[in-house]
Amino acid sequence: MAYLLDANVFIQAKNLQYGFDFCPAFWDWLDVKYVAGELFSIQQVGDELCAGDDELSAWAEARGEGFFLSPDAAVMSALPNLSLWANTQSFRPAAVSTFLQSADYWLVAHAVAHGHVLVTHEVPSDGLSRIKIPNACVAMGVQFVSPYQMLRRERARFVLGA
Repeated sequence: MAYLLDANVFIQAKNLQYGFDFCPAFWDWLDVKYVAGELFSIQQVGDELCAGDDELSAWAEARGEGFFLSPDAAVMSALPNLSLWANTQSFRPAAVSTFLQSADYWLVAHAVAHGHVLVTHEVPSDGLSRIKIPNACVAMGVQFVSPYQMLRRERARFVLGA
């Protein structure tokens, strides 16, 4: 089982808790987990991150295709069931359309296809105007956690040196 990270994990880390300038250990930890085959994201998330013009886009560009996985046949096979679920719920048509065109759709499908734990800051919602990742995960039988839950499970430690 590997972790699959949503774009909001990277964006909030850079902007808030784990800025590149004061917590480089977080970013190093991501690299260590990636090299161990325990943490990834997907191409669509990488594309979102690379579209910026900042430290995060440079970081994402340096990771490349290995870190940001491309869809494979298993992912493509998972998409129709996820689409069917989204279209047969009570979500507003605009919410379904937005979801099916988003990185979130591909992220959940990738987690379904490969048994990954999806990591996101999103929380489940009863709202009908937006399909949230956790709601799709529950429907598809995918485990999801917050970044903090992932860090605790993995016993990540960012401690000052001597």
